[in-house]
Amino acid sequence: MPGFLETLPLHTITAVYGEAGLRDRFAREILRFPEADWRRLSAALALASDLHRQDRRVSEPVVNHLLRVKLRVMCHYRVDDVDVLAAALLHDSVEDHPADLAGDGHDDPREAALDVLEAEFGPRVAGLVRAVTNPVYDRGGDVHAQYRAHVAESLDREPAARIIKVSDFTDNGVGLMHTTGPKVRKLARKYRPLVPRLRELVNRPDTPLDAPVKQHITGQLDRADERFAAILQTHALRAAS
Repeated sequence: MPGFLETLPLHTITAVYGEAGLRDRFAREILRFPEADWRRLSAALALASDLHRQDRRVSEPVVNHLLRVKLRVMCHYRVDDVDVLAAALLHDSVEDHPADLAGDGHDDPREAALDVLEAEFGPRVAGLVRAVTNPVYDRGGDVHAQYRAHVAESLDREPAARIIKVSDFTDNGVGLMHTTGPKVRKLARKYRPLVPRLRELVNRPDTPLDAPVKQHITGQLDRADERFAAILQTHALRAAS
């Protein structure tokens, strides 16, 4: 891979070099950590890659999303907290693959999966993954409203988890531009009401991010809000015509 990979936007790396490019960027970035830390991050990526090996999101493997979420936290949010970075790589593991993590035969597979993460990566990583894991929703109610309520409640208690969630949210928002059909409006309706809540959470004094990074993220959230509004307006105009 070219040496200038570190200078490219994450979605440009994805578009031009794919998963191999993101993995190369990951390998380059973690080398500045002590050996114990980069080995721990490599182990988190290996586990996430195995759990999500058959998962795809639109036209790409899910591992691309996980790598971008971690790299955005590390490179753009300037976070070197290894627990946060490991949790960023594993943030979908309990929600998507609890049985693969914990095995069969558990009354509560998600709790068992979190126990596995705690044993392998420590209680803080498991707690951060818990905070960004969506619960099992009541399908008889408004699932999107339940999602927003869960995000607000869990992130209120876990300041460091806000960093992972906003990177995940940003990546999903960008990915929305590559989604077509009725799913676009559904996702815009899901995500747009969360923008002001995330903006408020990110800018709290206890969110462990530097002021310039908070300003950067706020700008991204504002642009995401504009994007979601444009999508919803376009669909409303089409429906009215």
